Amino acid sequence: MEYRELGKTGLKLSALAFGASSLGGVFHSLKEEDGIKAVHTAVDNGINFIDVSPYYGHLKAEMVLGKALREIPRDKYILSTKVGRYGKDGVNTWDYSAARARASVFESMERLGVDYIDLINVHDIEFADLEQVAYETLPALVELREKGFVGHVGITDLQLPNLKWVIEHVPAGTVESVLNFCHYCLCDDALMDDIDFFLSRGIGVINASLLSMGLLSQRGAPDWHPAPAALHEACRKACEYCDSIGYPIEKLAIQYSVGEPRISANLFSSSSPANVLKNIEYASEPADPEVVAKVRSIIGDAFRLTWKNS
Repeated sequence: MEYRELGKTGLKLSALAFGASSLGGVFHSLKEEDGIKAVHTAVDNGINFIDVSPYYGHLKAEMVLGKALREIPRDKYILSTKVGRYGKDGVNTWDYSAARARASVFESMERLGVDYIDLINVHDIEFADLEQVAYETLPALVELREKGFVGHVGITDLQLPNLKWVIEHVPAGTVESVLNFCHYCLCDDALMDDIDFFLSRGIGVINASLLSMGLLSQRGAPDWHPAPAALHEACRKACEYCDSIGYPIEKLAIQYSVGEPRISANLFSSSSPANVLKNIEYASEPADPEVVAKVRSIIGDAFRLTWKNS
């Protein structure tokens, strides 16, 4: 497994990393024992970065992950969770106030069974007033950083301009990492337009959803996936092509994303131990450039089609 530095944090993250959204049953139903074993399998095979949120499964992902982490030495993993986006009884909620952010960190630590968080993120800032994120949420997290409850502070969003706006409106060193999703994968590489902006400021870059939330998978995207119909159809055709040549699109997608050295970590999510092992194996080899080019040609005009978060 390759390890890469996250900006100026001093953290070295596995290039392939474990996203714990699946532990909340976000994409498909979950067998809790499988999810716990998936976490153990990831860590046992070199993955050291794990990302979660109280929003995933409306607390369920953090609770299941906490059960898994109780059996793993604390120095074996780097843990990231988030504040700002929540949910209860199937209803999504948002609260980016300083008071809620502070309380959320300690609630997450309790669910996860840890006494500090390596990286705390403001989650999906497109749902927030960006001025509140810059002038209220982030200062509250920086205060927790100064007190040693969290190691580092970051922000996450689908929309790249929001990440840049916040960084430009806070003191240098406030934001230490960004997490962006679905913008460095086989059907969208928009992250590359802005990566130098982040890196020139010493901000580490984390890439999530290498399979574009299921679009780039043989199983297919969930019914709720918000991508435009043209992108759904283009990715379906790309999946069929990869299947026809015996090169699973999941393999190509993981290899493609992990192959960008300027990205510190690439998050995938699975509650299947077998899939975890398979993805680690995929990441150990480079992508076939001819297959990447063919998939790009199939996606065609749908390349970089995106959507609003929901």
